[in-house]
Amino acid sequence: MKDKTCYVVGAGENYELDFHPTAEDFVIAADAGLCYLDKQGIRADLVIGDFDTLKCIPKHSNTIVLSAEKDDTDTLAAVREGIKAGYTSFHIYCGTGGRIDHTMANLQVLAYLSANNMRGFLFDDGTVITAITNDRLCFEKIPCGYVSVFSCSTKAEGVTLCGLKYELNNAVLTNTFPIGVSNEFIDRESSISVNDGTLFIVFPREAKERIIQ
Repeated sequence: MKDKTCYVVGAGENYELDFHPTAEDFVIAADAGLCYLDKQGIRADLVIGDFDTLKCIPKHSNTIVLSAEKDDTDTLAAVREGIKAGYTSFHIYCGTGGRIDHTMANLQVLAYLSANNMRGFLFDDGTVITAITNDRLCFEKIPCGYVSVFSCSTKAEGVTLCGLKYELNNAVLTNTFPIGVSNEFIDRESSISVNDGTLFIVFPREAKERIIQ
């Protein structure tokens, strides 16, 4: 059974909204993400933002207007609303491309979710990024494709990579040395785990459906 998912659509580059929400899911438009949803024919359950990108306050029955001077980004504010609604799984679209600082902010949203025992997926151009904290991510057999692993923490200890082209056992990764870039799936069940710390993991979009829950 599919887990209930909160979909957050931002105002970055649109690399395809390839999701079909069910009645159990929650769809949030962050600022001009509403335009992408409208074009795709997907109804937003909530619209939130300071609307500096949209340039107007939308006439939506469930709209939250944020101040332009705030600590949270529109995306993080949207995620917080999803958490309030009881969701723990977040798929973030249109959150990359454009301004690099917004992309970096959304990576930190993934780290925030992971640190609080939730899971976020940031959908980029052909790839997906997620974060795990003191946890494991497992994949079914995937014939090929790149998978990269980076330390978000100053140090990520006890990092183990199994079933990939380049394996590690109880290694230490740091956030100043990108040794985990461009590993590869090799048609074996695989797993990435960390005992102490947070990892960013980047993999092909099609591999998202091969994650073992």
